[in-house]
Amino acid sequence: MKLVLKVIVAGFIAGFLGSYTFYHFVVKSSLEKFEQENEFRPVNYMSDNYSQPQQSSSTATSIDVAATDFSEAAAKATQSVVFINSISRGATITYWDWFFGEGTAGGRTQVSSGSGVIFSSDGHIITNNHVIESAERIEVTYNKRIYTADLIGTNPSTDLAVIKINETGLPAISLGSSKDVQVGEWVLAVGNPFSLSSTVTAGIVSAKGRRIGILQDKFPIESFIQTDAAINPGNSGGALVNKSGELVGINSAILSRTGSYTGYAFAVPVDIVKKVFDDLRKYGVVQQSFVGGSVVEYNYENAKKYDLSTNTKTFNGVLLESIERDGPAMKAGLKPGDIIVKINSTEINSQSAFEEELSYHYPGNKISVSYLRDGKLNTVPLTLVNLNGTTEIIKRNIYSNDALGAQLEATQYGVKVFGMKENSVLRKIGVPENFTIIAINRERVKEPEEVVNFFSKFRGRGYLYGINSSKQQVEIPFIVR
Repeated sequence: MKLVLKVIVAGFIAGFLGSYTFYHFVVKSSLEKFEQENEFRPVNYMSDNYSQPQQSSSTATSIDVAATDFSEAAAKATQSVVFINSISRGATITYWDWFFGEGTAGGRTQVSSGSGVIFSSDGHIITNNHVIESAERIEVTYNKRIYTADLIGTNPSTDLAVIKINETGLPAISLGSSKDVQVGEWVLAVGNPFSLSSTVTAGIVSAKGRRIGILQDKFPIESFIQTDAAINPGNSGGALVNKSGELVGINSAILSRTGSYTGYAFAVPVDIVKKVFDDLRKYGVVQQSFVGGSVVEYNYENAKKYDLSTNTKTFNGVLLESIERDGPAMKAGLKPGDIIVKINSTEINSQSAFEEELSYHYPGNKISVSYLRDGKLNTVPLTLVNLNGTTEIIKRNIYSNDALGAQLEATQYGVKVFGMKENSVLRKIGVPENFTIIAINRERVKEPEEVVNFFSKFRGRGYLYGINSSKQQVEIPFIVR
């Protein structure tokens, strides 16, 4: 009997030491190498595969750089740009996980930084969605003070988000109009690249209406302003202003193979930003409008593909590729192969221009669509609808529960948990902020009430599976007594 116990103990110790050695020399070293290789991240990495702009840049014969003074514009804009820290905790692997086979929701604190623009004097700030999307806590640094910010809403379709700090009397930035921006015009980029606060760089508008394919949302709206002002990691969410110091865009992306500035930068037009900001403050979600059909670029290749005449000098408009049954486009009499050239009084000459124009409207709005069919110009009225195919305004539905001490919201993946109090049941069992619960004890959950009902009745050991704010899949073992 003693011999058997000695063998068991020896085997246990040997297994433990083996697991520890494997973790220490193999797993840990691999993780450290990965972390070193990914110490700096680009604002956004893109390939060279992007669509043609609505307008192309022109080269000036001569520019009197010495006569160009941006000091007033810089002084005006820098006071409205803030520094943002996005703080989260990722899932980690320890030798206990290897030995006992359980994961953990904890881990090393991760901090990424970006910029934001003060949009209203009462503390509302606009930034990029990718700056704060992984955050469990958001900190804003302004005037040498650090504020904890509340997340008001996000819009992945435009890569924008609105946060708020508890402060009043702030210098809201002056707003310009991106429709008035001209190719070749001087602009300034204001932000915090590489954590260097209040950095100002200058350049020109290189193009407008860029669609570069970086947004992974199902219905992206890309109509970027392209500039050659130097923008680097940390500039995300910062201001692009004109010579008068007025906001014309929110800096969002760079085109780079190195992760740093190489001459190409992109900003969300301020006219789109205004609409997103107003919607997030008022409804919690952005109101997107649809015609019930999809369009593609109208060019020689697509004209040939859809058996349209290619005997034309110019390809103006966008090609209606498909329509939804009983959707607004079908009801208006539109057909696949129609060439849309105008929405109301706005000329449409690219997919990005089509998406941008629709982004300014609301479900239920009536628009006129001008299109070419068999060489003849026609105009029809059309009523826009929301994602659900109705004309109703969509509002964010947040479920607050005092028993759980948290706020919950149904998403397409599961139930998102946020705004947890210190005594929250979910916080006590290790659920991090902005965690999306997909399943509890291997049963899918889709509505907040399902989570509330479970924890109001369940006692004992269980497993909670979901996605944390860093988009990592995590299984959290818990005990409720």
